Amino acid sequence: MHDRKPTRNVQTRRATLKILGLAGASTALPWRLTSGAASKDAASLRLDVKDPAAIALGYVDDAAHVDLKKYPDFVPGQNCENCLQLQGSAGNAYRPCSLFPDKLVSASGWCKSWAPEM
Repeated sequence: MHDRKPTRNVQTRRATLKILGLAGASTALPWRLTSGAASKDAASLRLDVKDPAAIALGYVDDAAHVDLKKYPDFVPGQNCENCLQLQGSAGNAYRPCSLFPDKLVSASGWCKSWAPEM
């Protein structure tokens, strides 16, 4: 008889968000290629702060406008530019985010899922 405890597959919140973001991005890619969305201008792909997903995560275009009463964990200096979820080329004002597939977020924006770059 062995007295070992069964091991659990423990997954962190960050790892789960990365997986969900990659899954969403991979399913959105064929749609973008076939629908002509790839030819749309970048402005039409920008995440609207009134989008239900943006509202759910408290997204703002400018981290200076974060409601500190609503998001007391916000620390000045946090923004999409220094978040683990942001993708694309540094220096672009709007870039893809793993949390919002097929949308571009403001590099100076912020949401409550902000995670420091590794």
